[in-house]
Order: sequence, then structure tokens, then C-alpha cells
Amino acid sequence: MPEPSARAQQVDAFRNQVGSCRDAGSDYTARLMQACADDLEAGGPLARLLEGWQGHPTLDALTQRVLGAVQQLALEGRAPELASQMPSLGGAPRWPDAARAFLAVIEREGAALRPRLDEQVQTNEVRRCAGLLGGFLEAARSGLPLRLLEFGSSGGLHLFWDRYCYRLGPHRWGAPDAPVQIDAEWRGGAPALDAPVRIASRQGCDLHPLDLRDPDRVRRVESFLWCDQVDRPRLLRAAAAALPPEGAPIERGAAGDFLARELAAPRPGVATVVFHCHTWWYLPEAERERIQSSFARAGARASEAAPLFWLRSEPPSLECAELRLRAWPGGEDRLLARAHHHARWVEWRGAD
Repeated sequence: MPEPSARAQQVDAFRNQVGSCRDAGSDYTARLMQACADDLEAGGPLARLLEGWQGHPTLDALTQRVLGAVQQLALEGRAPELASQMPSLGGAPRWPDAARAFLAVIEREGAALRPRLDEQVQTNEVRRCAGLLGGFLEAARSGLPLRLLEFGSSGGLHLFWDRYCYRLGPHRWGAPDAPVQIDAEWRGGAPALDAPVRIASRQGCDLHPLDLRDPDRVRRVESFLWCDQVDRPRLLRAAAAALPPEGAPIERGAAGDFLARELAAPRPGVATVVFHCHTWWYLPEAERERIQSSFARAGARASEAAPLFWLRSEPPSLECAELRLRAWPGGEDRLLARAHHHARWVEWRGAD
């Protein structure tokens, strides 16, 4: 059977995204994705915009690239007809007017939109810290200060998870007056809420790090969010506003290089926690193998005085993400929780 054409693959990507958006609670974005798929099939303005685009429609998140490129123009005040339909900007969507406005922006602004389709999707979803929190608390049970290392950091908002307040069903963690308030539905028992948390250091890396002290960069991240879920941009803005004056400590570079250097020797007196969130999918296979080799070498050198933890929240399927923690010495790997992709709910499985 012949391979599907590039256009057919693009149509499939948009149609598949319809169900994903609905499952995640965004009917607005689902309707836009449906309109985009129909427009592609009909050879409309989106088809013309994507003519000659070389990326992989699914692996390179084409649907989110298109959404972000168009919504960014609305956030910049350059697409008022679309802004009036976007709940995150105070608009009230009407159908099919919202879809027509979206496609009209593509028709009019194609020259401005095309370069933005080459930019990587970055959401830095703050609420995902609700799931990560349980893993960090498990590492804190070591009694040692935490040395935080994150790859795929984007704007670095997850690096400051300990400065946020969490309301996880009946459970509470963090300062009640923290500038970032994270709510999530919580299922199952409580994580180790009484674990002593001390942060020794924070460091991140990303191929395309964002300085979220810059309002333009915040708008760029916000452009990828589903605008009928107005709590998501609010969390983003609150976390960006709460960054320290010097910004997030993120270096530009590949994860493999970063970990090869940072894990080259044990660090006695601290618990090293390497973490990432919805990042593994985007890494080439060779990069994944290099990262795993770094963990294997560093894990063999780990000790009770210099433990190593690998915390990751990654989706094994379209259904949800899994929070897993591997700990050295020993190398035991545990499934701590399952979570909604945007952490609207977390199902805690426990540390044992």
C-alpha cells in the first residue's frame, strides 16, 4: 500500500487532534481543529499556508504550531476579529464565526504566519507541578537538600515548584499566600506531605530556552494554550511574574550534553533529582540512548550520601501521563501516579 501523501498526513493530524482536545475538555479547540482539517481537504487558506512544509505532522506537533501562530497574532492585537471569539481574551465564541475568523487570519496573514510554523511548541504547563510534587517529596524523604536538574525546561517554571501553593483535593502543600496557586483533583492517598524540602540548587537546559521575564515570550507560550481553558494562561502569567529578578537558570543545549556533564561525578551531601515533563517524545532515539547511558553510569556510582533520582512525567499513550521515579542506589523504578495531560487530575498510586 502506498504511503499517504503529505497532505493526507496533515489532515489526519488535525482530525486526530479533534478527539484529543475534546477528551481534554476543550470543545473550542476541537472545533477549530475540525475546521482546519476540512479546510485542508478543500484546498483552502490553511492548505496554501502549509504548502511545502517539511516537518512530521504528528511528531512536530503541526496542529499546535498552527494554533500558536494564529493565536499569537490575536494576543498581539493584530487579529481583533479572532480575539473577540477567544475566551482567554474576554471574547465569546460563536460558531461557525470563530472558525471563519481563525481561517480568515490565515488567509490574510500567511506571510507572517509561515516562519512561526518552524518554531518549536512550548507550553511549560504550570499545573503539571501538581503531579511532579509527589515525586519531589519522595526524593526529599532522603533527608538531603535537593539538587534539581531539568531538561526540556522551556521557560523554567517547573524549576520553582517549591514556591507554589498546592490544593490537591483534601491535601495542602506550600505557603497559602504563594503567588502561584495550583488546584487539581486528587485521587488516592496523600503523597509525603511532611517530607523536609530544602533546595540546594536549580539548573535547567533547553535547545530553545525562553526568558519569561519578557512579556513577548510569555505571549508566545500563551499562544499554544487552549483559550477556552482560561485558568491555564492565568497560571502561566502568575508563575512568570513570580520568577526571581535574575530569571530561571537555564542554559541552551542538548539534554545529552547537559546530563553527561552534570552526572559525571557524584555530589555527596545532596540528592540529585533529574526531571522532565512531556519532553521524552520529542527527543531523537540517539539522544534518549545517550541520556539512559548517563543514568546507568551515574546510578552505578550513587550512594546513600549521594543518591540519584530520575523523575519523569511522560505520556505512555494518549490517555494520560505517568509519573515515574527511579532511585539509585538500587535503580528501583516505581509508578507513583497517573495524571491528566494538563494535570487537571492526579491519581496517586503511592510510593510503595
